[in-house]
Amino acid sequence: MTFWDNKKILVTGGAGFLGSQLVAELENRGVFSFQLRIPRSRETDLRRWEHCVRAVDGQDIVIHLAARVGGIGLNRENPATHFYDNAIMGIQLIEAARQAGVEKCIIVGTVCAYPKFTPVPFSEVDLWNGYPEETNAPYGLAKKMLLVQSQAYREQYGFNSIYLLPVNLYGPGDNFDPESSHVIPALIRRFVEAVDEGRDMVEVWGTGVASREFIYVQDAARGIAMAAEKYNGPEPVNIGSGMEIRISELVIMIAEMTGFTGNVIWDPTKPDGQPRRCLDVSRAKQEFGFVAEKGFREGLQETIDWYRKNRAQV
Repeated sequence: MTFWDNKKILVTGGAGFLGSQLVAELENRGVFSFQLRIPRSRETDLRRWEHCVRAVDGQDIVIHLAARVGGIGLNRENPATHFYDNAIMGIQLIEAARQAGVEKCIIVGTVCAYPKFTPVPFSEVDLWNGYPEETNAPYGLAKKMLLVQSQAYREQYGFNSIYLLPVNLYGPGDNFDPESSHVIPALIRRFVEAVDEGRDMVEVWGTGVASREFIYVQDAARGIAMAAEKYNGPEPVNIGSGMEIRISELVIMIAEMTGFTGNVIWDPTKPDGQPRRCLDVSRAKQEFGFVAEKGFREGLQETIDWYRKNRAQV
């Protein structure tokens, strides 16, 4: 017997970038397709209470990945939408799951919930020691409220809801839309297009001094599955690789790997976002044995190759 045997599993956002990899990971762990419910947003709007009730009906496990998300630009343009949609979806889904007697709820939050000036590496105990970076704050706080709800529901109702904090994801199948993509796919697209069009200049947001940590999407999916199987505690858990890279170094790396030999022009009028981002990943290793495996350069090459192969469709 495994944890997943005879379980009915709801994966919100299961058709998305992380969700599709998590579904594949669950299938690798013996989950059959008939055990999975993967609602699509066009039929299931989690901002509506009755849709949440319908989604959780008959389910044993709920994994909540669905989110309204984007890069710095999209967050700045839509702070109210990102706050409302992310908060209302999660709050209603958790309450519907509790009322339906769901066995376990896995809530996937965001590294954007951390304070702007969190000491590096980010430890879960520092999550409440300040306000998030301004461009991401409405999104980060909306997702952070689901941790409050999870802990409150555990205390009052004995509801088993766990909360995970994944760092920035990347990998094949990422969102390469220039209006909403995150830093790695946005940079890959810019440099690949510059190479293909013979341009000798690429403009990049910010100053390059900020740092980020990235985790390969398949590693993140494996971490979520392991937490679902083995972790039942009230405290949030970071899901990351434990690596840190300056944006300036990342730009140089992607330029080199895509074959771009021109000039990079930085636009310091655009925001850098959070100054530094790197997680303490010791709790995930201690609690359920998770360690990221994919090397960053290898994962980056696979992402570049995927984009070049599929760019006509994305």
